[in-house]
Amino acid sequence: MRVPRPILLAALAVALPAPAADLTIGQTLAATCANCHGTDGRSAGSVASLAGMPAATLLQRIAEFKDGSRPATIMHQIAKGYTDEQMREVSEYFAALK
Repeated sequence: MRVPRPILLAALAVALPAPAADLTIGQTLAATCANCHGTDGRSAGSVASLAGMPAATLLQRIAEFKDGSRPATIMHQIAKGYTDEQMREVSEYFAALK
């Protein structure tokens, strides 16, 4: 049996992996981090740089700030303002910066 070309192409398109995540949302959210963590997550001071940090590590740290289990001065309040999805977006953004 011969499969019509449009059906075959549609099936292949569904089977292909999804494109890389759009980091625009994470970049927008990360703008609030620049005051302490530096432009593009590269801190010049004593605050941790975020650029290139593995997304899973950063996501865990933000979650710890949010639930209060990680010591901080201001990050508890900042982290509480983010949804889980926003925390994931900003973590993926910083991880993509090398």
